[in-house]
Amino acid sequence: MPETKISLDEPLQNALAEISRETGKTQSQLISEAVEQLIKDYQRQNRYLLIQQAKGVWADREDIDIPDLQHLRQEWQRF
Repeated sequence: MPETKISLDEPLQNALAEISRETGKTQSQLISEAVEQLIKDYQRQNRYLLIQQAKGVWADREDIDIPDLQHLRQEWQRF
């Protein structure tokens, strides 16, 4: 795995060292976990924004027949 150098100010370094001692995890493990969580949160937020942007995308379309969504949902719940 490639290594990445990071710089932390002293309070962050101290807090990270304390968490490392308390959890028994290395500082590297803690940083990796934090970065993974940051990426998951970012992707989740991006997905939410895309869904919000797509909301109503077909609302003004007159060239297509938009199915009754309530009817479709009821059909799906049968299974």
